[in-house]
Amino acid sequence: MADDEPVDEEAVAAEWEAMAGGGDEEDVDQDAMAAEWESMAGGDKAEDEDDDATPGRVLDQDEIDNLLGFDGDADQGEMTGVHALINSALVSYERLPMMDIIFDRLVRMMSTSLRNFTSDNIEVSLDNITSVRFGDYLNSIPLPAMLAVFRAEEWDNYGLMTIDSSLIYSIVDVLLGGRRGTAAMRIEGRPYTTIEQTLVERMISVIMKDMCGAFEPLSPVNFTFDRLETNPRFATIARPPNAAVLIKLRVDMEDRGGRFEILFPYATLEPIRELLLQRFMGEKFGRDTIWETHLATELWRAKVDLSAIMDETTMSLKDVMNFEPGQTILFNKTPTEEVVLKCGDVSMLSGAIGRAGQHVAVQVKRTAERLNTDDMEAGA
Repeated sequence: MADDEPVDEEAVAAEWEAMAGGGDEEDVDQDAMAAEWESMAGGDKAEDEDDDATPGRVLDQDEIDNLLGFDGDADQGEMTGVHALINSALVSYERLPMMDIIFDRLVRMMSTSLRNFTSDNIEVSLDNITSVRFGDYLNSIPLPAMLAVFRAEEWDNYGLMTIDSSLIYSIVDVLLGGRRGTAAMRIEGRPYTTIEQTLVERMISVIMKDMCGAFEPLSPVNFTFDRLETNPRFATIARPPNAAVLIKLRVDMEDRGGRFEILFPYATLEPIRELLLQRFMGEKFGRDTIWETHLATELWRAKVDLSAIMDETTMSLKDVMNFEPGQTILFNKTPTEEVVLKCGDVSMLSGAIGRAGQHVAVQVKRTAERLNTDDMEAGA
């Protein structure tokens, strides 16, 4: 046993060393497991972040307003969210480029005519031209206001003009001799008087006369005053969902002034839609006088093939298949009857057949017009 003890000690030492080595592997395994757990923990965080970004989470009020198109920070003229989808069917006024030219001319004409009308220094400016739905526009009109319904005689439809209260009181104050440098007094909560309505009607007549002049180079039209309303519901000239073009203008008289708006339903502008699509005055779509002249000149020089038709008859396919050399085909024409000259399937001339030298000739007796007239009379 004494001799075996050293052997046992060595075996025990080897066993302990092996156990120690196994401990290192366990440490390595534990380190790997720790790293794996850390990566799993990081993956959970990433998954949590992805979960926060998913649409299934609860939206806050700002995001809901932005989705529905009620974002207060957005521009007034820009639609977002559901409103943009609903109004995407509207035709943009930018597809009618002549509208800008027409109303730029109107602004210049109104600046002169309103100065003569009020004997005051007046500046008229064009704010913007937009497309709106008629019902939405009526609901957005700030009251009190005057709404003038006018008729376009040649287009057989109506338009709407809105004058806000600031411009109404400013015009009345200027026409009745109010002192310059003082803002027009505005009295809320009372209806417009007869004097105020009469003065505004006179201003509307001046504006409509200038509108006739602005549209005249494109399409002559006569705008006539129909009625004056103060309730938007009584100024309905189109269905609420119908599209319309809204033109916003501003009138400034030193420290006084206001806004007025002109609205044309697309149904009113439909008779001149092709003209409004022009990019500049006088543009013609699909027509060019130079090309027309060149085409007419070349047509006169064109060569055509004429076929002299002696006669035509109808036969069965069996008889045609049984034709033999030397067989005679009988027609209903006599040597003295006229033959028809055709260009394709169109009858052009008719005349008597004969001979000129070594050539067969046709003496023209009737043209296509007389030929067709005689055929119609014979058919009758």
